Amino acid sequence: MSPCDSKGHFGQSVRKVMHTVEETSLRIRNGERLMLAADSRVLASLPRGHWIAGTIPYFMTEDGGRFSRDLILVNELPSGSVGCEIKIYDSTDIGRIYADAPENGITVVVLPASSPTHFEFALNVTKCEAFATRPLIGWVSGTEIGPDPHEKPLIYCGENRKAIEDGAVVMHISLAADKRADINIVNIFRQDQGDTLMFLEDGFSASSVIVNGKIRDLADYIAQRGVDTRFPLVADYFGSMINISFKSIDTMTGDVSFYAPVFRGVEYKLAEPIEDYASLFAENTPEEPAENIFFSCNCILNYLYSKLEGRRAGAITGPVTFGEIAYQLLNQTLVYAVIRDEKS
Repeated sequence: MSPCDSKGHFGQSVRKVMHTVEETSLRIRNGERLMLAADSRVLASLPRGHWIAGTIPYFMTEDGGRFSRDLILVNELPSGSVGCEIKIYDSTDIGRIYADAPENGITVVVLPASSPTHFEFALNVTKCEAFATRPLIGWVSGTEIGPDPHEKPLIYCGENRKAIEDGAVVMHISLAADKRADINIVNIFRQDQGDTLMFLEDGFSASSVIVNGKIRDLADYIAQRGVDTRFPLVADYFGSMINISFKSIDTMTGDVSFYAPVFRGVEYKLAEPIEDYASLFAENTPEEPAENIFFSCNCILNYLYSKLEGRRAGAITGPVTFGEIAYQLLNQTLVYAVIRDEKS
């Protein structure tokens, strides 16, 4: 591993996160290790260096939510980092991600949406060696919603300036002995007290569902119940609420697609309805000082349904994502990592 010096703006109450191509290129040429998010054309223009990136044009900035195809969101290494290693994985070896992580550190991963590696990680990461024994955070890259259906989510490895349609770019970051990384999840959803739903198999889509022990057509169930698909399915994983967000319903085939997989044998419930999505989300944004937050990202659904363009979400800055990673793939959450003194 090569030594990595933090050269950021930590310690300030507000730090600049959006940079021009020229500013970012200078930092790369100066040898900084960076985690980036931007439009694919912008990322393709950057010089070779120690950086990883994913495509997205939506951001939470120091001035609030923003859409941009010209600027780059920049995260530098956290204070207290002493080493880092950039690696590329694919669907055959993504299961090594925890075993490869430093004993004291944090790993940042970026996956392209709807790629085989994205699906493999989502379905099987909980079965991999050393799962959740070390802090892992990251996001799923995407594209602008609507205009160009042929534009593909991409990730980039700056060490070879390679654009990748299927894989995972990862930065394994080692921390000093007196530092530790904590990962936090903000989820505004809770289970309602109604039907219990279970699925026949693991996957990102389903046409049938077991409702209170009886098999039903899922699309018909959603229509008959008048389900508001802005709100997810919610599973209780040992006290942690895990969302499965609705993506689309194919009226021809009856298939219902999700942004994260459902799993056979897990009990799901519909989320409790929320009257004022924006207010509830704002109330739950973290109060952690901005200088303490190393990395964060927020779901595109929260961004859209809370109307966050031009509005701040507390101290949170970072990419707006097509999936959040906090140990495993999540939906409709905000995740963030804090680097603390080991004594605290």
